[in-house]
Amino acid sequence: MQLESNRRDPTVTRGAAFAVFVAAGLAACGPSAPDEAADLVLVGGNVVTMADGAPVAEAVAVVGDRITAVGTDAEIQALVGPTTEVIALEGMTVIPGMIDAHVHFTRLGRQQQILNTRGLTKEEIVAEVDRRAAAAQPGDWIEGRGWDQNTWEVREFPTAADLDAVSPDNPVYLGRVDGHAAWVNSAALAAGGITRDTPDPSGGQILRDASGEATGTLVDNAFRLVLAEMPPPSSAQRREAVQLAIEEALASGLTGVHEAGGSREEIEVYLDMLEDDEFGFRLYEFVRWPAGEGERPYSYDDLDHFLEQGPQVGLYDNRLTIRGIKMSIDGAMGSRGATFLEPYADDPGNTGLFRLTEDEIYDTILRGLEAGFQTATHAIGDAANRVVLDAFERAIAESSVEDHRLRVEHAQILHPDDIGRFAEMGVLPSMQPTHATSDMDWVADRVGEERLEFAYAWRTLLDSGVPIIGGSDAPVESVKPLWGIYSAVTRQHHAPGDADPWHPEQLVSREEALRMFTIDAAYGGFEEELKGSLEVGKLADIVVLSRDIMTIPAPEILQTEVVMTILGGRVVYEAGAQN
Repeated sequence: MQLESNRRDPTVTRGAAFAVFVAAGLAACGPSAPDEAADLVLVGGNVVTMADGAPVAEAVAVVGDRITAVGTDAEIQALVGPTTEVIALEGMTVIPGMIDAHVHFTRLGRQQQILNTRGLTKEEIVAEVDRRAAAAQPGDWIEGRGWDQNTWEVREFPTAADLDAVSPDNPVYLGRVDGHAAWVNSAALAAGGITRDTPDPSGGQILRDASGEATGTLVDNAFRLVLAEMPPPSSAQRREAVQLAIEEALASGLTGVHEAGGSREEIEVYLDMLEDDEFGFRLYEFVRWPAGEGERPYSYDDLDHFLEQGPQVGLYDNRLTIRGIKMSIDGAMGSRGATFLEPYADDPGNTGLFRLTEDEIYDTILRGLEAGFQTATHAIGDAANRVVLDAFERAIAESSVEDHRLRVEHAQILHPDDIGRFAEMGVLPSMQPTHATSDMDWVADRVGEERLEFAYAWRTLLDSGVPIIGGSDAPVESVKPLWGIYSAVTRQHHAPGDADPWHPEQLVSREEALRMFTIDAAYGGFEEELKGSLEVGKLADIVVLSRDIMTIPAPEILQTEVVMTILGGRVVYEAGAQN
């Protein structure tokens, strides 16, 4: 679907006769040109502003990279001058540029460069590795990501032997879909120095068979033993990955993301691309700590590099902000690394893995607060969430910073005693609705029905008085925010059927779901005065949708097309065009 416009851009072909007539006609028969004509106007639409007190309008005007007016068609058409670009919406829906508050940005693009094993059976993955090994040079690594044993016919972790049969000489490293486990072959185990005598590293587990030999599945910090030996992507590969991520995000209706833990090397690539004017997107950066491999005490060198510079806000015309710290206290439920107060229902005796201690979190939060940095901590299990909230409580009491906006990333399974603590302390839950709809087929077996009462508890948290920041955790899940909105308002599979919503008591409204990915996501990055709603003075980050997601039947949300994405007043994506 294409919109009509009078934009004079030879690289974009669209039927423009109607919009040219609109602009020229208004200039000829209307009042004299306004004192400050708009550079761009969008007229004839259903504009969902997400602004308090004025939720719906018909048209928007832009000068430079800022919104200068929101109102009726007549009001905005009065701002059209001889050079104004006019986009005729023809009744389509306009929303603020969406923000994904939890993405692994370089890895999102990197997923397109490596073997994507998402949705494949174990046998299909082995066949793909076989093909790659046949074409590889001796010693070349085969890298991939995306497998999930919970979707296989036999829900068991894979083994090195499966891969050894097709790749005996080339090391193979296949990350699990959640990034919290890896499936490797014997060559990769050898490269990482892993034998039957290798102890489990702190915060990690080497899965072993009955004889004590490593099976080939490494959980959380254990896979770092192998990852440390795998050649990293080159600078050129990183730049390409970033560009691929930008293209995918813009096509999904995103104008910005919060990166949940970028490395120093990744951030330096962003800065280089920005300097070369090759980064057409907005990124709010949380620096990852600990930075990588090694034993305790973990090094602060990379983090201190950024803390010593202080918050870097709105760099390169508001395309990059660096003012956050990202930590991970536990793993994921899919690999049984998330930490719980009681053992897993399907693995008695196992309560998960703590990757960091409360003191490490507390010390790092204070370190960040003193430097003006916000901290976001991954916590999935109820035990992990409690420890993080305890650390936050200590740090808040110790610090003089009032508006800290500390964040818990995921907050998937909560103990009821901890629900109210978020609002009491001003701690923000950063949650990913598609995690619920991806996990719902197997999570009851993993943790038991009783704990599901406060699982993915969006309604309960909202009712407690705290906003929820929406995200995807891409590439763990699809980066498409419309999928997240659908999951939030239905709690149903993305292949709609007749099934009832899973735990419908936690459903949210359409407006609440859209807030998660617009104004509340902006609030989660101290950017609510700049982004997240269509209001005068804010950045002209705008998305045009083919349908009104606020009113259509819920299954049609998944069929809604992102027609156009506008970043800072410039059309940067258009469906059907050469972008």
